[in-house]
Formats: sequence, C-alpha cells, structure tokens
Amino acid sequence: MSIIDTVKQAATGMMVKLTPDAPPDPLIARKHGALGTSVPRIDGPRKVRGKAQFAAEVPAENMTYAALLYSTVARGRITALDTAATEAVPGVVFVMTHRNAPRLKPPALFQTDPRAAGASSLPVMQDAEIHWNGEPVAIVLAETQEQADHAKSLITVAYQAEPARLSFAEAATQSHQPPNVMGEPAMIQVGDAEAALAGAAFKVDLTFRTPRHSHAAIEPHAATVWWDGDQLVVHDTTQMLHQERWTLAGIFGIPEESIRILSPFVGGGFGGKGLWSHQILAVAASKLSGRPVRVALSREGVFRIAGGRTTTEQRVALGAKADGTLAALIHTGIVAMTEHNNCPEQFTFPARHLYAADAMLLEQRVAEMDMLANTFMRAPGESIGTFALETAMDELAEAMGIDPIELRRRLEPEKDPTSGHAFSSRNILEAYAKGAERFGWDKRSPVPRSRREGEWLVGMGVATATYPYYRMPGAAARVTLTRDGHARVAMASHEMGMGTATVQAQAGADRLGLPVENVTFEYGDTLLPAGTIAGGSSQTASIAAAVTAASAKLVADLLKRAGNDSPLAGLSADDVEARDGGLGHRDGGDRFESYASILGRAGLEEVSAEAEAPPPMEVMSYSMHSYGAQFCEARVNAVTGEVRVSRFLGSFDTGRILNPRNATSQFRGGIIMGLGLALMEETEFDERSGRVMNPSLAEYHVPVHLDVPEIDVIWTDIPDPHAPLGAHGIGEIGITGVGAAVANAIYSATGKRVRDLPITLDKLL
Repeated sequence: MSIIDTVKQAATGMMVKLTPDAPPDPLIARKHGALGTSVPRIDGPRKVRGKAQFAAEVPAENMTYAALLYSTVARGRITALDTAATEAVPGVVFVMTHRNAPRLKPPALFQTDPRAAGASSLPVMQDAEIHWNGEPVAIVLAETQEQADHAKSLITVAYQAEPARLSFAEAATQSHQPPNVMGEPAMIQVGDAEAALAGAAFKVDLTFRTPRHSHAAIEPHAATVWWDGDQLVVHDTTQMLHQERWTLAGIFGIPEESIRILSPFVGGGFGGKGLWSHQILAVAASKLSGRPVRVALSREGVFRIAGGRTTTEQRVALGAKADGTLAALIHTGIVAMTEHNNCPEQFTFPARHLYAADAMLLEQRVAEMDMLANTFMRAPGESIGTFALETAMDELAEAMGIDPIELRRRLEPEKDPTSGHAFSSRNILEAYAKGAERFGWDKRSPVPRSRREGEWLVGMGVATATYPYYRMPGAAARVTLTRDGHARVAMASHEMGMGTATVQAQAGADRLGLPVENVTFEYGDTLLPAGTIAGGSSQTASIAAAVTAASAKLVADLLKRAGNDSPLAGLSADDVEARDGGLGHRDGGDRFESYASILGRAGLEEVSAEAEAPPPMEVMSYSMHSYGAQFCEARVNAVTGEVRVSRFLGSFDTGRILNPRNATSQFRGGIIMGLGLALMEETEFDERSGRVMNPSLAEYHVPVHLDVPEIDVIWTDIPDPHAPLGAHGIGEIGITGVGAAVANAIYSATGKRVRDLPITLDKLL
C-alpha cells in the first residue's frame, strides 16, 4: 500500500479539502528561534554516561535468557528433533519447538495494512516445514545466556531436504511483475522507448548487478518481554511501536490494549528493526514458561533471521538526441524476493522523477527464491537504483563528449516526468552549482587515467542523490503546558540516534514560544498517542504535523480559558501567536498575556490538548522529493587495485534544515554507508545450500575509520512551503548516489567501468 493509498484510506468518510493551498506555516518564515540552530542532542548525555537503557538492558525479576537454533537446510521438513540432552543441562528452564509451541496466527504483512508490522507472513514455529536456511527451529530458555547457548548446541535435528529455488539466474527466468511496487505500478510506459533508443544519436545500453546486504546496526536486535496475567509488556528495539502492537495482538489473539510496547532507545535501525521471529518466539516462550524472557540476537542471529537488502539485476538504456536531451530512458530489471514478503527494492523510482525524456520504459520484476525475507534497508531501491542510473548517465555524458553536470542540466524537467505533477520544491541545479564550486569540479580532467600521483591514479566522479518525501497518516500528539512555563510534547515515536527528540523539542519550543530547555519530548511507549513508523525519512514531518494540530487546539483552549478580562479577549486562534512564554496578537502591540497569567486566572497548574495530524494531502498534489549532488575523489593503486576515497562532498536540497549539527551527522552517516555499498558490503549467499556464509562483522565488511575521508556537507536550506516546518526527511538521501559517484570517480582514475557492486580490487586489476 503506497502513501497515496494510505492517505485516501485515511480521508475516506472525512470532510477534507483536497487542496495543497493551506495557509503557510508561520514557523517556516521565522528567522529566530530554536529551529535552524545546532542544539546538541538532548539524549547525548544519557548515552555517553551509560544511562540510556536499551531493550537488552531492561531488568526483570526471575529473568530467563534465550538462545535460538537455526535450520541448516533451505527447504524441507524436520524429521527428527531431540531436545532431551538440552533439557537436562543445569540452568535450562524451558525448550520450545513446533511440537509444544502455542497455536499462533501468521503475522500480518507490512504494507498490506497500514497497521501491520510483519516482515514475513509465514507462521512462526507452527509445524515441521522449513522455508529458508536459518529459520528458527527451537528456542531455549535458561538462567544465564551462557547456559542457553551451550544447551542449544546439544539439540539434534534431522531434515528431509526438498528442492529449493536458490539460483538467482534460474529464478530470474521465471520472474514476473508484482501486483505493485510500494503501491505504485510495477511498469510505467511513456511512448515507445525501445524505438526511440534505436533511433537516438547517442546511446548506452548497460547491465548492472547489486548484491544482498545485511543489516549490521551497532545494536543487534533484542527484546525483553514478560506477561503480567493477560497483560503483555515488550521492551523492544523497534521502528514501529503501534504497528508491532497491532500485529502481535493478531498473532496471539488478544486485544491491543493488553499489550504495551516500549522502545525509548534504538541503537540503529535503517529499516531492519521491525517484527521478526525472535520477538514472537520470546513472547510465546514467556507465556508458556511463566517467566520473563530476554532474547538478544548474536551477529550471526541477525544475519540468519533479520532480512536486509536483496540482490538485483538492472538494465539502464539511455538514448540522447544531438542537442543532449533524452529521447529514451529505460530502467528495468529483476529483484529476488520470497513469496512471503512484499519489499521488491523499488530501484526504478529515481528514474520516474529525475529526468525529462520523450519516451520511458520503467519496469520491475520479481524472482521468487527460498531465502530469508528481505526488507527495507536505508533508501531501499533508491540507493541501488541511483547506482545504475547515475553510472549510466556518466557513460552517456562521456559518449556525447559533454560534462556530466551539464548533461543533467539539459535533462532538468519542468514537471514530474511520469505523474505530471508540479514539483513542490526543486533546487537541484543550485545544489549542483554550489557543490561543483566547493569541490573544485572545474579541475577534473574529462580524460580518464590522466592524473597520477606515484602509484595512485586519481579521479573525480559525480552523481545525483534523490529520495521521496513521505509523511505518514495516523500520527497524533499530546501537548501539555504547565503554569511555570514548561511543556511536554508526547507521541509514540522513535529515537534511533538521528536526533528526533532534539528536533521535536526545538519545534515544540518555537511552536509554543518557549526556550528549548523548557520543552521535553516524550516518546517510545505505546501508552502515548499513536505515532507512525520511523522509516522512509518520514518521522520528522509526521510528528511535526501532529504537534502543529495539537498546539493549535491548545491555543484555542487557552483563549477560551483566558476569558473577557484578558488582553486577548475577542481574539481568535488565527489572530494570535505564541511568543515569550505566552500568547500575543500577531501584529504585535500590547495585547499579550503569559501562560502563567492565563492558567493562574483559570486556577490550573497545567492544560493539555491532543490531536491527530490531518491527512498528508500534499503528497497527492505535488511531486515531492529531496535531492543532492554527490562529489567523490577516488585514488586507485595501479599496482594492487586498492581503492581509497580521498575526498567526498554532499551538496543537498532537502528543504529547511532544522538542526545543522544533526543534519550534518545524518548526511555523513548516509554517505559512509554508501561508501560501504560501493566498495565492500556483500552478503555471501551460497546458492548450493541457501546458507549465508559471512554472518559476522569479521567477514561482512563495513567501512571503518581508515576507509572514510573527511566528508564535507553543504545544503541549500530553501524551505518547501508545502511541507510541515518546510523540511524534508534527511535520514535516507545521504546514501543515494554515493555508489555511482564512487564508481564514476574510479572510472575517471582508471578508465575501467565496474557495473557490479561492490567494486573490489579484483575487478580493477
């Protein structure tokens, strides 16, 4: 289900005006206040002092510790399962397999319902069937983690293996179009792109391949759970609090109100911290054993049962006319997926919105395999789609003999090429111009392999970054104002280390006219008003819209309570603004009263208001995206093939920047993850057995300090008038375009094109 579909569903039966022309948010134009300043992370002191309590650190009386045993075949049935030796181990409390597991319903699949959180719709430990190599077949509870881990190793399992679909190449021959891709059509055609390509003056027709990637957040997946009678408490590391609660309620057949999910801190999510087998198994085992359960996945466990990015094969064909405009843009390909999930790596999405072309053919197909369900991973689709598209754009520029930035300038569309909508805000050419000047792009030689420093060949590359704007419906917030001039903003949202709590405290302070130190942001608990998922770079806008609605309701209530003796008497909510710890007439003057005065006259210590954000109609009326220009300088050793990225600059156009310090960190973090995507990350999948062969950080390589140069970040800081606070999300866009910028820089240095990620030294020798 796309955000458009979700918005339409939310608007059904509601009296809403389907127009983007709402009054502009006064905070967008405000030049002074907390927003736009580098307020330090308010959760920082707790984290550096070890006071932030994560899911695997929550204490409970009579705690048991869980260990999972994973299958070793990709497809088949369990024919023998002996747990006697395990049950005899001192300290073992309980062993659960499909033989004694409670009857559970399959998880509701994410995207099939806006309330669902299941990454896979497979039933969990309900029978002897095996669906992927790594599926949990037993959970052991013991008094200590060491006892559980040892006892697990004593379980013996025999399997009847069955033929499994493990070859991507073979599965690709049976590929098919999915019903939709993130709610959008799997294929878009404009004109006859193949004919236009054949008749183009300049053309490239290329194939790109990207591998599987596994999530490797600094905090592995974990949960601490217990039952208090019929009430379930789950401390989890999750990106979707209320969705997880609703899904668990369906699995266990209990009311949502009987479940409380808490997740105040998440040590990195990137799309992977959803609902997987381990939480479901821990809840079931806790119910049967009558004791609290802590399940903390090892690194291997994350690779076995928590999905990541899936493999793709992509074709990009570009045909240009003599004037440098596009006659044809073709981006098609195949992704691997299971029958039981719905996350087909929307790699064609950038091509749908970035460039003007006379004819387009954009299609995604799915090859079904017997493997762990894949899921979202930072900028899913866009991160690898921009690798293919932007590398092909560089190759077309070379074929035409023009600068890659000049080619993109010629292809700039006046409106969205596929939807026909106007862009809500698009300043990508300004981002390119500022980035090129700062990076020194004019010093780049158009001739590959023309710059050498000793053994090192040096080159420069560029690529476009892009990610859609999302604002999820269904968010609600509560704002509480006290007589002493403090405020609490509350919502069941998430802090995964990106600075959500800090930015929302800043926004609340400006919305209420208070110092930022007087505002707290409460989050991470389903007892709070419902929040949306932390994903798709959507949380900032989703929270802001809800807080705006709640603040407006609060102001209206305050005006009623002020009464006829107030300087504000007779003014409506549209007439006043919050400033200096109170409310005053928008035109200034003496018509002002402090919150302390209003509440004191009303005899109240505090007042609260709760409201749900209006449906995000802007996404139905405009084409809304973030943009950027990624500049890379790479050095390749002519003797060894070693690659070193020596300089990197990201120049971004993402609306208003709400906290420069946080934004810089998010952009840099995305770029660093993009360097891993370009040069080292690859989940090794054995197509003989379906086994992941490198399930540890010793063998699954991610960037470390010596791999990362100083990264420069700049931005346009031009507010989008149609977005809450004028801001777009920035968590995802940093990784997009990085793979192509690195690949293009490596080509500039060596004259060798590598179209299969990662770009390792063996591909350059």
